[in-house]
Amino acid sequence: MPEAFIIDAVRTPVGRRDGGLAAAHPADLGGHVIKALLARTQADPLGVDDVVFGCVDTVGPQAGDIARTAWLAAGLPEAVPGVTVDRQCGSSQQAVHFAAQAVLSGTADLVIAGGVQNMSMIPIAAAMSPPYPDPFSGSAGWRARYGAEEISQFRAADLIADKWGIGRAEMERYALASHHRAIAAIDGGAFEAEIVPYGDVTQDEGPRRDTTLEKMAALAPLRPGGTITAALASQISDGAAALLIASSHGIREHGLRPRARIAHLSARGDDPVLMLTAPIAATAHALRRAGMALSDLDLIEINEAFASVVLAWQRETGADLARVNVCGGAIALGHPLGATGARLLTTLLGSLERTGGRYGMLTMCEGGGQANVTIIERI
Repeated sequence: MPEAFIIDAVRTPVGRRDGGLAAAHPADLGGHVIKALLARTQADPLGVDDVVFGCVDTVGPQAGDIARTAWLAAGLPEAVPGVTVDRQCGSSQQAVHFAAQAVLSGTADLVIAGGVQNMSMIPIAAAMSPPYPDPFSGSAGWRARYGAEEISQFRAADLIADKWGIGRAEMERYALASHHRAIAAIDGGAFEAEIVPYGDVTQDEGPRRDTTLEKMAALAPLRPGGTITAALASQISDGAAALLIASSHGIREHGLRPRARIAHLSARGDDPVLMLTAPIAATAHALRRAGMALSDLDLIEINEAFASVVLAWQRETGADLARVNVCGGAIALGHPLGATGARLLTTLLGSLERTGGRYGMLTMCEGGGQANVTIIERI
């Protein structure tokens, strides 16, 4: 049977809002990781069949097919095409899925997959903010099905906390642990092999060394009457990541050495009003399809969009949090929307190699009530 392999994976540091990457053009951020990936693998750029990149809010400098623009901005051959994917927060994870599916189908041998987002330059939800209408209220079909309910990730995070009985103090303890894990990973050099510095930015800017439970408790909720605060949410961030996906034939032809095999990929949907619960159903679906149990997974990454998302998923799956987000998550490290899936896969791969683990899984919640799942096997 055809198989798809990860040859290598790289990422920029994740810049905090208005931080060291804020002025970087998205095409240059994307081009930076593409060039670094090709340099590390010594793959022939003309051997690349396609470039698939995730990006959200594709307006202004992120418009016009950023996958293609990033490739060209990197000075690479015009013969290689690119396509941009929007599955909201899971965009670059879906980009990896599309790349792997192209390889598995036999229609491609080498595909670069990844994503880029500069949220300092292009604010979150810019594509659905004035002068543009929102995607929901003008649709008669949407109104007939879901009424006029507020569609908001912040409301959804609060609804999840209420539904699963997750208190603010529990979420704050989880968030603090995310910062501690991220700081330990940075100080221990866990990210050094995966990060390609951008200018003077050499490490992730998000983790807060001075964060305490007392400081978190003093923050006001993001919504009146809610429990979610800024400390319990992923950080607005800038960054890019890229992976080289190859077939067995591509590996032989180009003399490449794989780091992992893509063992499973899938996506599922759930309630778009609750929006952020789909990783629960998607995890169960993926394990069923893969013929695996949660105990078969050595490490798991689930995107920390909000603390309530991870804790609700943990309640339903019974996952051991000691094996989840071992280097911290988006609460500490940040969440450059279109790049996060590829960033998490890059980190998951490195974590498996450092710990000697065999299988790792990534899942993340996405706008519209969706979730992707990728299972990789370290080689």
